[in-house]
Amino acid sequence: MVDEEQGGGYDVLEQEGEEEEDEEEKVLLEQEEEQVLVPCPLMEENLKEGLSLLCKTGNGLAHAYVKFEAKEKHLTDISLLQCYIHLRYVDLSENKLQDLSPLSSLTHLLWLKVDGNLLTSACMQELPYLQIISFAHNRIKDMEGITHPRLANLSLKGNKIKTALGLSQGQLFSLHILELRGNKLESTAGLNLPKLKNLYLAQNAISSLEGLEGLGQLTTLHLRDNQLETLDGFCSTMKCLQYLNLRSNGISSLQEVAKLQALPMLRALVLLDNPCSDEADYRMEVLVLLPHLERLDKEFFEEDERAEANKIRQQRQEEEQEMEGSADGDVTE
Repeated sequence: MVDEEQGGGYDVLEQEGEEEEDEEEKVLLEQEEEQVLVPCPLMEENLKEGLSLLCKTGNGLAHAYVKFEAKEKHLTDISLLQCYIHLRYVDLSENKLQDLSPLSSLTHLLWLKVDGNLLTSACMQELPYLQIISFAHNRIKDMEGITHPRLANLSLKGNKIKTALGLSQGQLFSLHILELRGNKLESTAGLNLPKLKNLYLAQNAISSLEGLEGLGQLTTLHLRDNQLETLDGFCSTMKCLQYLNLRSNGISSLQEVAKLQALPMLRALVLLDNPCSDEADYRMEVLVLLPHLERLDKEFFEEDERAEANKIRQQRQEEEQEMEGSADGDVTE
């Protein structure tokens, strides 16, 4: 009971912390609105400093720089970049950018990093070869307008996204890694990405698991620090899921853990800091429910634990069969 009370206290503190955070956010936004951005366009001298990696161009008859880096330069305008059509790798982190439209002419772009800017949208013109993008720590509120067909790795960590329903599922054919940690998601609805392998959703406000049935290739799912109380939503079509992190949620009953029997390949599970992890014989009970599990909360199961779990499971199955048999006999009489 003490732990539950502590957990309740933690929830209250967390809520108060969130309220304080929201207030701080409002104050910061007001301050930023008052401080009009000082225009700081990308100039030729900055551009020359940031160019590197000389490579052959597409026709093989000429050479051009294909990498550009301009971090922490207070940039507000990158219009100059639209002429450098051979760029493949661009890092514009820690600037003051609000508009990425000049990048639409960079059709050879493979890798883009724009962390720590003032972007409110991830929407960009479709770039045919773009494979990796990081929009971490901006002010992005939705996932609309991300349509790059070869995109394999997308990070939107530390933004203000409340829903994934705007995600262009039909166009993200190659997305394998999606990082959404530290946003404001309340549900997993909209994350139906058939090629996705790694999904990071820690530090959100997720209370319901929806639309997971299409994640047939997912192997890793992080849901740490959310608000899950039930585990409805996991299903047998998630046939590749091997690692599931549910640390610091509100799962109070091991009956909820039984719902993970729907995951045929689950091998590693983290349930630390959930109320159910305080139950008597918690570790053994989880193994009884999930016989294929190899690791719980960072510790591998020993052979003797596995043997004991098998014995308990068998006893319970026999008891259930006896009860069913006696119930059938009562009906016959």
